[in-house]
Amino acid sequence: METINAVLKAMRRCGTTARQIAGVCGREKRRLVLTRLFLLFLPICFQGCAVPRLGPRPSATKDHAFITYWPAGNETGKLRLAVKDVIDMKGEVTTAGSQYLAGTNKPATRDAKCLAPARRGNVHIVGKTNLTEFALGTSGLNEYYGTPVNPLAHHRIPGGSSSGSAVAVASGEADVAFGSDTAGSIRVPAACCGILGLKTTFGLVPLDGVFPLSPTHLDTIGPMAADVPRLVQGMELLNPGFSARYRAAATPAERITIGRLYLDGTDKRIDRALDNALNAKGFRVIPLDDRFKAAWREAQANGSTVAIADGWLSNHKYLGKLGVSLTTQSAIQLGQIQLNTAYKGALKARATWRQTLRNVFEHVDFIAMPTMQTLAPRKPLFGRSALFEARVLGLQNTVAVNYAGNPAIAIPIPLRGRGLPVTSLQLVGPNLSEPRLVNAARLLASRETNPTLENAR
Repeated sequence: METINAVLKAMRRCGTTARQIAGVCGREKRRLVLTRLFLLFLPICFQGCAVPRLGPRPSATKDHAFITYWPAGNETGKLRLAVKDVIDMKGEVTTAGSQYLAGTNKPATRDAKCLAPARRGNVHIVGKTNLTEFALGTSGLNEYYGTPVNPLAHHRIPGGSSSGSAVAVASGEADVAFGSDTAGSIRVPAACCGILGLKTTFGLVPLDGVFPLSPTHLDTIGPMAADVPRLVQGMELLNPGFSARYRAAATPAERITIGRLYLDGTDKRIDRALDNALNAKGFRVIPLDDRFKAAWREAQANGSTVAIADGWLSNHKYLGKLGVSLTTQSAIQLGQIQLNTAYKGALKARATWRQTLRNVFEHVDFIAMPTMQTLAPRKPLFGRSALFEARVLGLQNTVAVNYAGNPAIAIPIPLRGRGLPVTSLQLVGPNLSEPRLVNAARLLASRETNPTLENAR
């Protein structure tokens, strides 16, 4: 019974409640559902590495950042680009971090559409990066290819699902990396590894040739980089003409109004670090009210419901396949429950959430909050599990943005005290405001402080 309660608690963090199950299924069917959940989760609550391995574990690099790796060598002057292995590359197998797909998929016959500008530019693609299997998870852990090692703290998770992309950039193996973001899969690993990550406006970057998770509602492609100039280069590859739009968006901090969202459960040190960073640069900051906070919480739950249910729709064909981890299969099964309970309501509520954001952006330029409520958690002792993935999912403040379709950026912010040396600030903007978001990131990354504040000290 304790295991069932733990499963239900994890489900509540993901947006499903026992009441929702009971309302749809009735008492007897609810008992059947709980029994199935118990049987589904019991083997993986304590051990998540039950993937049948055929031969030695593949490892393109010692830090497990890459599934395939082609170092730049003497090609100096070229931008080193890493590509998440959900993006098709001609002649290469797209594994989506899965042993099953690595053994059954055929090499792609063409590049994903989003790679076209990179092929034309002065770019060297250094490899395809590791990820949580099928991009179903925010921990960044991978049972088969190994978990990418967070260079800031080896004992902490790298964040996911774009974990390999974040580690490749943070460790200096790539200048720019492409990631996918369905519920925070660019911003969460950027936060864990201390780099920049940009989630683009839904529909801005084409998804043709990208392994699907929620292609009709949430999926996006975006760049990750260690500094703003490289991030701009990455966006230029995904959205030609971005560099000029970014230069035109240059605005001083004192002319930018930011709505500050304070969320329950956030580490107080993180909130202080974010406030200090915003105030030091001279942004105009106004707190957002409790009514918006409640709307945000609801959007987080609804966005998680859509992401998990769409995971079932995209991936249920992989259930029972040799080489698909039990943790991944449990996540897919949970999506079926969400699909049959809360999915339609979550989709219906999306229009109201989008209007709420539009109303807020009539008064502020951006919304600011922590990307994650705590520092990156320590890696679990006994491997990946469904409960651990649910725990990490509950720490992100990102999925409400995907639910609306808006762009957002994760920006590293210095953090004092024990633990990691940085935390992460998430700025959310109106649709197609990527140039202005990156300008704000430039201001926050600058070592200069507001001269007015300096003179007042």
